[in-house]
Amino acid sequence: MSDIPPGMLSVKEPLVAGVRIVTGGVTNGRAGRARWAPAVLAALGLLAGACGTGPGTLQQSGAGTVQRSSPVATTPTPSAGSLVAGRYQPLWPFADEEQVRDWQESYHSGGHQPWHLDAERTALSFTQGFLGFTGVDQVVKRTVTGGDARVSVGIRGEGRGRPGIAAVIHLVRFGTGPDAPWEVVGTDDTTFSLTTPRYGALVSSPVTVGGRITGVDESIRVHVRATGSARPLGERCCVSAGGDDVPWSATVTFRAAPGRTLTLVASTGGHVAEVERFTVTGVRVAQ
Repeated sequence: MSDIPPGMLSVKEPLVAGVRIVTGGVTNGRAGRARWAPAVLAALGLLAGACGTGPGTLQQSGAGTVQRSSPVATTPTPSAGSLVAGRYQPLWPFADEEQVRDWQESYHSGGHQPWHLDAERTALSFTQGFLGFTGVDQVVKRTVTGGDARVSVGIRGEGRGRPGIAAVIHLVRFGTGPDAPWEVVGTDDTTFSLTTPRYGALVSSPVTVGGRITGVDESIRVHVRATGSARPLGERCCVSAGGDDVPWSATVTFRAAPGRTLTLVASTGGHVAEVERFTVTGVRVAQ
């Protein structure tokens, strides 16, 4: 692939200096201090084949619990080539199967960008390169089942403690063949969720976003992003929140072409790191 879309990393570029991959380790502690691993790991045990903010989602209904929401019907329905595995929104790094095929050709001919075949590197690249959360530089845990993967990314623990989980990123193989690359399709949510608008919904500007959060003195920032754009298409800062499984909401204005897939991103932090937790969902711009 001769040209790399903005937000995609070249194989010649390092991910981020200081990135570590941790094969195990979670952090216990109270919410709001980047120590929410037990709830996330409990969710991982329940989330078999469903993205946290995707169709057939498992989502939080109370502290430490999750529930399944109904699949989302969107009209008009996107073509199969623009969805991952026929049901998920393609958030990053590929916008559609045509881009996937272009990369596969370049990989076959010259071995370009082999990191697309690594779920952990793709998850970190999404977090640091696309979202810009450079402080979230740890892979805490991964679970791969066939063409479906969950990668828990996090921040360094306080006082050399175990890293805290910032998000559980859901990835799915995109395209066909043994070299089908990994695509980020959403996150699995527990103590911090983004459930409005619903996954796969058609939206227009301004859009109201929201969910639920458990934590103390939280400050939520919302970004609207899209593959191929280096900068956010819209931003809202900052929404004060806190408590035990309390709702939060914000209205964000953005500019994007009709039919485009958007990644809505909500993040919070400020206790031990700038970004301690984040959640994303995928939507499409109404015609």
